[in-house]
Amino acid sequence: MTATLTLDKSGRVVLPKAIRDQLLLDPGTELEIEAANDSITLRPVRPKGHLRKKNGVWVWSSGSGKTLSQQSVIDLIDRTREERMKQILGEDD
Repeated sequence: MTATLTLDKSGRVVLPKAIRDQLLLDPGTELEIEAANDSITLRPVRPKGHLRKKNGVWVWSSGSGKTLSQQSVIDLIDRTREERMKQILGEDD
């Protein structure tokens, strides 16, 4: 998604809701900023997840204690499938 943002007098920007939802950004989420040449990159600071066995099943834990919405999991699976299909078909960038 591409969007045009405007800085306010204090130098702040508001990230569009669609991007916040896609990246699971909640109020208080820390972002890492990187400036290089004429570009700015923002990345969410996430705790490192880990796999553990729970009742004999491998379960991934984000370490944040937050649960993912069903829609965000479905979106992640769909994006991953699409990326794999592009790789298989040789369409990856």
